[in-house]
Amino acid sequence: MTDSVPVEIIAEKIYLIRGMKVMLDRDLAGLYGVETKRLKEQVRRNIERFPEDFMFELTKEELNDWRSQFATSNQDIMGLRIPPFAFTEHGVLMLSSVLKSERAVQVNIQIMRVFVKFRRMLLDNKKLRKALEEYKQITDERFQIVFETLDQLIHVENTPKKKIGFTIKEKMAAYGGKKET
Repeated sequence: MTDSVPVEIIAEKIYLIRGMKVMLDRDLAGLYGVETKRLKEQVRRNIERFPEDFMFELTKEELNDWRSQFATSNQDIMGLRIPPFAFTEHGVLMLSSVLKSERAVQVNIQIMRVFVKFRRMLLDNKKLRKALEEYKQITDERFQIVFETLDQLIHVENTPKKKIGFTIKEKMAAYGGKKET
Protein backbone atom coordinates (compact mmCIF):
# COMPACT_ATOMS: atom_id res chain seq x y z
CA MET A 1 0.00 0.00 0.00
CA THR A 2 1.25 3.51 -0.82
CA ASP A 3 1.57 6.43 1.56
CA SER A 4 -1.73 8.11 2.25
CA VAL A 5 -2.36 11.72 1.35
CA PRO A 6 -3.70 13.89 4.19
CA VAL A 7 -7.37 14.79 3.86
CA GLU A 8 -6.49 18.50 4.14
CA ILE A 9 -4.22 18.29 1.08
CA ILE A 10 -6.98 16.68 -0.98
CA ALA A 11 -9.67 19.05 0.34
CA GLU A 12 -7.68 22.18 -0.57
CA LYS A 13 -7.43 20.94 -4.16
CA ILE A 14 -11.20 20.77 -4.63
CA TYR A 15 -12.60 23.89 -6.28
CA LEU A 16 -16.09 25.09 -7.15
CA ILE A 17 -16.22 25.75 -10.89
CA ARG A 18 -19.45 25.96 -12.94
CA GLY A 19 -21.31 25.18 -9.74
CA MET A 20 -19.60 21.80 -9.38
CA LYS A 21 -16.92 20.57 -7.02
CA VAL A 22 -13.95 19.66 -9.22
CA MET A 23 -10.27 18.83 -9.10
CA LEU A 24 -7.82 20.06 -11.72
CA ASP A 25 -5.67 17.75 -13.83
CA ARG A 26 -2.36 19.06 -12.51
CA ASP A 27 -3.41 18.58 -8.87
CA LEU A 28 -4.60 15.05 -9.58
CA ALA A 29 -1.40 14.25 -11.49
CA GLY A 30 0.63 15.43 -8.49
CA LEU A 31 -1.40 13.26 -6.13
CA TYR A 32 -1.10 10.24 -8.44
CA GLY A 33 2.62 10.77 -8.93
CA VAL A 34 2.41 11.15 -12.73
CA GLU A 35 3.06 14.03 -15.10
CA THR A 36 0.05 16.15 -16.03
CA LYS A 37 0.91 15.50 -19.68
CA ARG A 38 0.59 11.72 -19.15
CA LEU A 39 -2.69 12.05 -17.27
CA LYS A 40 -4.15 14.14 -20.12
CA GLU A 41 -2.89 11.60 -22.68
CA GLN A 42 -4.74 8.80 -20.92
CA VAL A 43 -7.89 10.88 -20.69
CA ARG A 44 -7.76 11.74 -24.41
CA ARG A 45 -7.20 8.08 -25.31
CA ASN A 46 -10.30 7.18 -23.28
CA ILE A 47 -12.36 10.31 -23.89
CA GLU A 48 -15.59 8.29 -24.24
CA ARG A 49 -15.32 7.56 -20.49
CA PHE A 50 -15.38 11.27 -19.65
CA PRO A 51 -18.66 12.96 -20.60
CA GLU A 52 -19.03 16.64 -19.74
CA ASP A 53 -20.56 15.92 -16.32
CA PHE A 54 -17.39 13.90 -15.48
CA MET A 55 -14.76 16.19 -16.98
CA PHE A 56 -14.53 19.48 -18.87
CA GLU A 57 -11.79 21.81 -20.00
CA LEU A 58 -11.77 25.27 -18.44
CA THR A 59 -12.25 28.16 -20.83
CA LYS A 60 -9.61 30.90 -20.94
CA GLU A 61 -11.97 33.17 -18.99
CA GLU A 62 -12.55 30.54 -16.31
CA LEU A 63 -8.80 30.00 -16.05
CA ASN A 64 -8.19 33.73 -15.61
CA ASP A 65 -10.98 33.97 -13.02
CA TRP A 66 -9.58 30.98 -11.16
CA ARG A 67 -6.07 32.49 -11.18
CA SER A 68 -7.31 35.85 -9.88
CA GLN A 69 -9.34 34.23 -7.08
CA PHE A 70 -6.35 32.40 -5.70
CA ALA A 71 -3.66 34.99 -6.46
CA THR A 72 -1.38 32.21 -7.62
CA SER A 73 2.34 32.87 -7.75
CA ASN A 74 4.27 33.07 -11.04
CA GLN A 75 5.60 29.58 -10.41
CA ASP A 76 2.05 28.22 -10.17
CA ILE A 77 0.92 30.16 -13.24
CA MET A 78 3.83 28.81 -15.30
CA GLY A 79 2.20 25.38 -15.21
CA LEU A 80 -1.14 26.81 -16.30
CA ARG A 81 -0.56 28.22 -19.77
CA ILE A 82 -3.11 25.79 -21.19
CA PRO A 83 -6.56 25.59 -19.60
CA PRO A 84 -6.67 22.48 -17.41
CA PHE A 85 -9.15 19.65 -17.36
CA ALA A 86 -11.52 19.82 -14.38
CA PHE A 87 -12.77 16.48 -13.06
CA THR A 88 -15.96 16.08 -11.07
CA GLU A 89 -16.26 13.38 -8.45
CA HIS A 90 -17.37 10.88 -11.12
CA GLY A 91 -14.52 11.93 -13.39
CA VAL A 92 -11.99 11.34 -10.62
CA LEU A 93 -13.51 7.93 -10.06
CA MET A 94 -13.23 7.17 -13.78
CA LEU A 95 -9.55 8.16 -13.73
CA SER A 96 -8.77 5.09 -11.64
CA SER A 97 -9.87 2.93 -14.56
CA VAL A 98 -7.52 4.63 -17.04
CA LEU A 99 -4.58 5.14 -14.65
CA LYS A 100 -3.79 1.62 -13.58
CA SER A 101 -1.07 2.26 -11.00
CA GLU A 102 -1.50 1.11 -7.41
CA ARG A 103 -0.95 4.69 -6.20
CA ALA A 104 -3.73 6.00 -8.47
CA VAL A 105 -6.15 3.45 -7.04
CA GLN A 106 -5.23 4.23 -3.42
CA VAL A 107 -5.32 8.00 -3.92
CA ASN A 108 -8.70 7.70 -5.68
CA ILE A 109 -10.10 5.87 -2.68
CA GLN A 110 -8.94 8.72 -0.45
CA ILE A 111 -10.36 11.34 -2.81
CA MET A 112 -13.73 9.57 -2.88
CA ARG A 113 -13.79 9.59 0.91
CA VAL A 114 -13.20 13.34 0.93
CA PHE A 115 -16.01 13.90 -1.58
CA VAL A 116 -18.31 11.76 0.60
CA LYS A 117 -17.36 13.85 3.67
CA PHE A 118 -18.16 17.03 1.74
CA ARG A 119 -21.53 15.60 0.73
CA ARG A 120 -22.32 14.63 4.33
CA MET A 121 -21.33 18.10 5.56
CA LEU A 122 -23.58 19.63 2.92
CA LEU A 123 -26.50 17.41 3.97
CA ASP A 124 -25.89 18.21 7.64
CA ASN A 125 -25.80 21.88 6.68
CA LYS A 126 -29.13 21.52 4.83
CA LYS A 127 -30.70 19.81 7.85
CA LEU A 128 -29.43 22.57 10.13
CA ARG A 129 -30.68 25.25 7.73
CA LYS A 130 -34.12 23.57 7.60
CA ALA A 131 -34.29 23.37 11.40
CA LEU A 132 -33.33 27.05 11.65
CA GLU A 133 -36.01 28.01 9.12
CA GLU A 134 -38.63 26.08 11.10
CA TYR A 135 -37.49 27.73 14.34
CA LYS A 136 -37.54 31.13 12.65
CA GLN A 137 -41.11 30.50 11.45
CA ILE A 138 -42.27 29.59 14.96
CA THR A 139 -40.42 32.56 16.44
CA ASP A 140 -41.82 34.91 13.79
CA GLU A 141 -45.36 33.78 14.60
CA ARG A 142 -44.80 34.31 18.33
CA PHE A 143 -43.18 37.68 17.82
CA GLN A 144 -45.99 38.68 15.48
CA ILE A 145 -48.41 38.25 18.39
CA VAL A 146 -46.12 40.31 20.64
CA PHE A 147 -45.82 43.06 18.02
CA GLU A 148 -49.60 43.16 17.48
CA THR A 149 -50.14 43.47 21.24
CA LEU A 150 -47.57 46.28 21.43
CA ASP A 151 -49.27 48.06 18.51
CA GLN A 152 -52.61 47.86 20.34
CA LEU A 153 -51.06 49.26 23.52
CA ILE A 154 -49.43 52.10 21.61
CA HIS A 155 -52.73 52.86 19.85
CA VAL A 156 -54.58 52.95 23.19
CA GLU A 157 -51.92 55.27 24.67
CA ASN A 158 -52.11 57.62 21.67
CA THR A 159 -55.88 58.09 21.74
CA PRO A 160 -56.96 61.30 23.51
CA LYS A 161 -58.34 60.59 26.95
CA LYS A 162 -61.41 62.27 28.36
CA LYS A 163 -60.36 64.39 31.31
CA ILE A 164 -61.86 63.80 34.66
CA GLY A 165 -63.05 66.75 36.69
CA PHE A 166 -63.92 70.34 35.80
CA THR A 167 -61.96 72.83 33.81
CA ILE A 168 -62.06 76.51 34.70
CA LYS A 169 -64.39 77.27 31.76
CA GLU A 170 -66.80 74.55 32.86
CA LYS A 171 -66.73 75.82 36.44
CA MET A 172 -67.46 79.37 35.34
CA ALA A 173 -70.35 78.21 33.19
CA ALA A 174 -71.74 76.26 36.11
CA TYR A 175 -71.80 79.40 38.27
CA GLY A 176 -73.35 81.55 35.59
CA GLY A 177 -70.14 83.13 34.38
CA LYS A 178 -69.24 84.53 37.76
CA LYS A 179 -66.02 83.84 39.45
CA GLU A 180 -66.23 82.10 42.75
CA THR A 181 -64.89 84.10 45.63
